[in-house]
Amino acid sequence: MPKDSQIVEVTTEMYHIPLPEVMGDAKHGMHTHFDVPIVKIALQDGRVGTGYTYTGGIGGRAIASLIEHDLKPFIIGKDAACVESLWEAMQWKIHYVGRGGIASFAISAIDIALWDLRAKKADEPLWKLLGGSSNSTKAYAGAIDLNFPLDKLLQNNAKYLDRGFRAVKIKLGQEHLEEDIERIAAVRELVGPSIDFMVDANMKWSVATAIDAAKRMQPYNILWLEEPTIPDDYEGYRVIAERGGLPVAAGENYHTIYEFENAITRGKIDFPQPDASNIGGITGWLKVAHLAQAHNLPVCTHGMQELHVSLMSAMPNAEYMEVHSFPIDEYTERPLVLKDGRAIAPDVPGTGVQFRFDLLKPYETPF
Repeated sequence: MPKDSQIVEVTTEMYHIPLPEVMGDAKHGMHTHFDVPIVKIALQDGRVGTGYTYTGGIGGRAIASLIEHDLKPFIIGKDAACVESLWEAMQWKIHYVGRGGIASFAISAIDIALWDLRAKKADEPLWKLLGGSSNSTKAYAGAIDLNFPLDKLLQNNAKYLDRGFRAVKIKLGQEHLEEDIERIAAVRELVGPSIDFMVDANMKWSVATAIDAAKRMQPYNILWLEEPTIPDDYEGYRVIAERGGLPVAAGENYHTIYEFENAITRGKIDFPQPDASNIGGITGWLKVAHLAQAHNLPVCTHGMQELHVSLMSAMPNAEYMEVHSFPIDEYTERPLVLKDGRAIAPDVPGTGVQFRFDLLKPYETPF
């Protein structure tokens, strides 16, 4: 092993960050914080790579603990250049106690740090290192806005248009389906016919209700219906797509490549949405992007726009990147750059995600 790429130190940190306002969706309830476990990997030659993951305020300490006590001692002394080999080794190291789930979040943080190191070593921005299809990607804006009254929902989406977004998404799952349809109609009227419009039910409905909802949405030119039912019901997804008449999206709750394989082949989803924070980092995300391409499908994302902008820009089958409502931009050196409705990838060596640790420090949390 080249001495310069040997891992000599791993630092794990956890931040529990308050949201500026309470946000809600159909299954997870109210969000007041988001968690950001961060990993710094130092090499023999002095290089340092930074990786991270995030949650909706739950489980961050468990993820950080898994990294600190099980994965950190496992990777110290290893060759950081062997990113894919380390990814596979970490999967099997903790497979018995955590296939997918929290294990995938923990592996994601380390994998992202390793890719940061690889791109810095190559002196390339991540989007170019991964393929260089473009330096930008289509982006849409969406909030965790189920609890917003209608007037606030409309104000929020008007702000997205003012910022230059050409696509928006809202949450569904009100107590009565009629209210969801009313909100859809109001947003479509606000944004006009030329703006792409997506909706997200956050696993709220039964298959029968989802089919009914999809049929009622058809007059509003919906680009996709996201997570209409629980992610495990692949047959249900197929039936919803066939009988509901709308394209279906899913992925934020799939944390292994095998789940995506089932969702694509059995569930017949139209828009796979891997999230590098929970699919095993950049290595896992690329596997899903290539799987989608092999099935002649586009790839989209969930959250983590500050990193996903580079991944999506690199891919020839990229469709839409989600710009999430967790305000991570406030804690990084480079907030999202938007031009003509497209998000622009950072052009510096590495992932381009550089945290403002001075701003994060007040929210550091023991684990």
